[in-house]
This record gives sequence, C-alpha cells and structure tokens, in this order.
Amino acid sequence: MATLSLQNPLLATYVIAATLMILKVVSMSWLTVVRMMQVKGGFRSPEDLRKTPFNPVPNPKQLEPNDYVDRIRRIQLNDLENVPFFLVAAFLYVLTEPSLLLARLLLYGYVVSRLLHFAAYFTAQTHETRATLWTVGSLIIIFMAARTLVAALGY
Repeated sequence: MATLSLQNPLLATYVIAATLMILKVVSMSWLTVVRMMQVKGGFRSPEDLRKTPFNPVPNPKQLEPNDYVDRIRRIQLNDLENVPFFLVAAFLYVLTEPSLLLARLLLYGYVVSRLLHFAAYFTAQTHETRATLWTVGSLIIIFMAARTLVAALGY
C-alpha cells in the first residue's frame, strides 16, 4: 500500500487529526471576531475606529484591552505556538510506519488534549489544569519527534 495515500490507514489517521487541528486553530479567528462584534470592542488598530456599517458609532474605548476578546486571542496564540509542531512531527512520525493503534492513540490523543486545553482556557480554569493538558500534548509531540529521529538514524 502506498504510504502517501488516503487508502493507507496511518495517513488517513494523520489527515483526520491534522484537519481537526487546522479547523480548530482557524475557528479561533472567527470566534475572536464574533466576540469583538458582541462587545463592540477589543479592537487593536487605530483604523478600527473608523465609522463603518459594522461600527457606526466608533469610540476610542474600543481600542482598550477587553479580556472577553483577548482570552480567545490567547487561546489562538497558544495554538499557533503548538499545533504547527504537531502537524510536522505527526506527519514525519507516520512516515516511520508505526503500528496503527499507537499512531491513533498518539494523534487522536493530541487532538483530545488540545480540545480539552481549549475548554479549560475558555472556561478560565487554573493554570495547573491548562498546563497539565498542554503537557500531555507536548509529550506526544516529543515522543513522535524522538521516535522519528531514531528511525531516521536507522536504529
């Protein structure tokens, strides 16, 4: 079976996990916009205070920090600091042809850890809760990267 084919269950597992993570990260931008429109604030740039159909009554206070909006920005920043490494490490790991069961546990485990991290951050759980969930995902990435390196070195 060709490695780079969706007929390959390893690659299909990667594609599902990667697609879910990409959609999750992109959805944060949309959620940021929704929240900005709800509070009519949390804007970042001075030109955002121009009168438009979406902002008919601009107010300088709209440029002030707004935690309701910024919480989503922080979640997205955390995603942008982590998910790209997963996308690369997981793809390279799939090329090592690991067992399907282990690959599914790792890839879907990462997705679940990031979704739980989102839920914890979104609901303002403690740093320890978020850090625990982040650690799970980080350890998965480290394992896949290390296993890929070992395979590439021929061990």
